Amino acid sequence: MTATGPTVVTGANGFVGRHLLAALHARHTPNLIGWHRRPPAAGGPVAGVRLVDMLDRDAVRRAIADDRPARLVHLAGAPHVGDAWRNSLPTLQVNVLGTHHLLEAIRLEHPSCRVLVVTSGMIYRAGDAALAEDAPLVPSNPYGLSKLAQDQLARMTAEHDGLDVVVARPFNHVGPGQDPSFAVSSFARQIAMTEAGLAPPQLKVGNLDAQRDLTDVRDVVAAYIRILDAAPRGSAFNVCSGRAHRIGDLLDRLRRLSRVAISTIPDPERMRPSDIPLLLGSHDRLTRTLGWEPAIPIDVTLADTLAWWRSEVGATV
Repeated sequence: MTATGPTVVTGANGFVGRHLLAALHARHTPNLIGWHRRPPAAGGPVAGVRLVDMLDRDAVRRAIADDRPARLVHLAGAPHVGDAWRNSLPTLQVNVLGTHHLLEAIRLEHPSCRVLVVTSGMIYRAGDAALAEDAPLVPSNPYGLSKLAQDQLARMTAEHDGLDVVVARPFNHVGPGQDPSFAVSSFARQIAMTEAGLAPPQLKVGNLDAQRDLTDVRDVVAAYIRILDAAPRGSAFNVCSGRAHRIGDLLDRLRRLSRVAISTIPDPERMRPSDIPLLLGSHDRLTRTLGWEPAIPIDVTLADTLAWWRSEVGATV
């Protein structure tokens, strides 16, 4: 029997949540509901809105009981590695306890719901080769630890409680609309500010030698939809490009797109206590099982991100 009911996206006002709601709306997904911690800004895709604090167990249970979703994508959480280094407690609370509250509410109120829990490629022990889903789960920072706990909660719920839960493990993703606390978005914003005459021609940068597997956020949400639609219960899939990019090389590509000459200056505030030299994933399982592959070239992603920031900065001038 096919379940009926709305599709719910938690963390709907976040970077990925906004792109996912837009993609689902473009597919004419009926009865979309976005869960938000705060009232969302106007102008988003058509979706119902529910205000839910994931740390409020009773509120989460009431929301599941009221919405009775057929499908739910769990994106709500603390997304930033640097913030987790500065203060681990909020990251652990929202990523782990919030996920526990959600899965427990589904178990008690609506166990037929199909759930996609989004964790992270940061749960693996980084090495010098591409990481598949069977790589050792040894996170190297507090953020990765919180996502590992979230990942294991999701998979244990599928195994022990029989819930229809699947897991996506995204590696770094970038694109238009990302918060400037992330490297590529920070570079693009600083370039747009300089072009507009609102900042000096000098980019503040962190570690430029780190290598990261980067995927366009629009490819990422396409993968999430594919996993939500067709992944076997209890399965986990990496979502990544399979290609590592040196952060400094990405900066150079963005500087070539700049309309003004810009130099760089190291910023100690952008350095982390322990930065992984290389984080690279393999999407072979996702490609073999569900037919997904990344489609948007990195140069398109960079150009679109810079164009978005030019528009945002221009709107404030």
